[in-house]
Order: sequence, then C-alpha cells, then structure tokens
Amino acid sequence: MTYRSVSVLTLVRGRQVHLDHLIAGLCAQARMPDELVVAFMQDVAPRVPPDCPFPIRLLQIDGDALPLAKARNHAADQAEGEILAFLDVDCIPDRNFVKRAIEAVDQLPDGVFLPEVRYLPGNPDGWLDHTQRAPDVTKLEWAGKRHPAKPDLSMCATRAIQDFGEIWGLAFILTGKTWDSAGGMDERYVGYGAEETDFGRRLERAGAELYWLGGTVCYHQHHTINKPPLQHFESIVRNATLFHDCWHEWCMDYWLDDFARRGLIERDADKLTVIRHPTASEIAKTTQGPEIRFS
Repeated sequence: MTYRSVSVLTLVRGRQVHLDHLIAGLCAQARMPDELVVAFMQDVAPRVPPDCPFPIRLLQIDGDALPLAKARNHAADQAEGEILAFLDVDCIPDRNFVKRAIEAVDQLPDGVFLPEVRYLPGNPDGWLDHTQRAPDVTKLEWAGKRHPAKPDLSMCATRAIQDFGEIWGLAFILTGKTWDSAGGMDERYVGYGAEETDFGRRLERAGAELYWLGGTVCYHQHHTINKPPLQHFESIVRNATLFHDCWHEWCMDYWLDDFARRGLIERDADKLTVIRHPTASEIAKTTQGPEIRFS
C-alpha cells in the first residue's frame, strides 16, 4: 500500500463525550492518521488527551450561528495530509477507517468516498471497553443499525454513486487536490442544511467521482433529534433558497414538504414563501425519544 498522509477533520460544538469516543476510535486504528484537526465552534477549546499517537490541532472558528461550511474550509486549509477524511464528531470510526481511506485513494485517485454509517441507540455507559481507552467493538457491532435509506456495504469494496446528492457530512474522504478542484464549500451557507448538497454539486461540476466505501464502518453516537428539525426552520428556509438560487432546483425537499403540510411555507418550482414561523410548542412536539436513531 502506497504511503499517503491522512488528516482526519472534525467539527465540534459541545459533544465532548462524543469527541472523546471519536478520538478513542482513531487511537485504535490499524493505520494511524497523521493528524486530527478539530475545528471548534465554541468559546472554550474541547479537551483532548495529551498522549495520542498522532498530533491533534485545535482551530477556533468564530460565529454564533453554526458556520459548518466555514469550519470545514478552515480545517481543510490547515490540514497537512494528502487525504482529507472528514468525520462528524458523533462518529466512532472502526479500526479500518484510515486504512480503507488510503486503499480507496490508491485505487481511485479522483474519488470521493462515503463509508458506511451505522446508528447507535442512547447509552449512558458510553461505547468504550473496560480500559476506557478504546471502543468496545463487540458492543458497537451488536448495537449499530444501518439507515434504512442507505445500502448494505458489508460485501462491497467500492461502488459507484451516480447521484451526488448522496454526499453527507457524517463521513466523507477525498484528496486535498479533489477538495481544491471543487473550491471547498460555499461559506454563504450558515446554520443547518444544504452546504453538503451544494458541495456535491461542486464536486460533480469539477469532474470528481463519488463512491460508497465498504470495508469500514463509522458508528454514529445517539443524540436527541427533532423530526422535522423545526428548531432550524429559519436556516433551512434560507439555505434552501440559496441553493435554489445557485442550482435552480430545491434541496431538503423532505423537510420543505413537511413545513408546507404544517402551513409554515408555500413552495413551487421557482419560489418559497414563509407563511408563519413554528411556535415553541410546535418545536417541542417534534423532539424525539431516545429510541429514535435517525431522521
């Protein structure tokens, strides 16, 4: 296997325990990353262990809103690795994550790779083994469930994806060269939604290739969700409108259709109009219980 340097990049706002588990997963890799870049969107830097087998760099990102595109751009700009492996702070990578990233780029240098993600239930005891330093692999494999809308990659090395709308921020891998060819992410997207879908369009325009990546699994740690995410109503509407202005089509149709059914918006092929904003009571009623793993 060709030596290639790998930077793992993650974004943080809160979720300290989830970050602890992500780092534990990286410390258990079959092939260690060359660095972990943590872009944190909060006043105080997250805690990181002092004895990791790879350097951890902390980058503070300004902005009270959720500047996800800006944070990813800054992390990518500062990363030193040839391969950029973006990993959501909620994800615990299995031991083959970095190794499979390198193997995939060796085979398909222009590829963008989406590893399988399996979702975990709430677990107050966490997901580390008895040492509290490494993931409990048996527990993760037993508890993780695949999203019903995503394919089973257990028997797959790589599989081409035609729809660049599949790209998602939980886990994606590409070279810095491919990232640069797309121009990074559009920082006009602020808050929840659309920046990843827009980035998929940019990658497609740049001639990148999109693949599912088998041979590794990232385990998504549970957190409370709202279904639909009414607490992000304003940013979803704003970002969906920006996406439409850029690409002449809508994204996040699933949520926009739900908003329309609730009488919050009206939408046609060309225009979105806000009728009213959700109330605090409506938002509270969309909060899901601990048994709900994905939206």
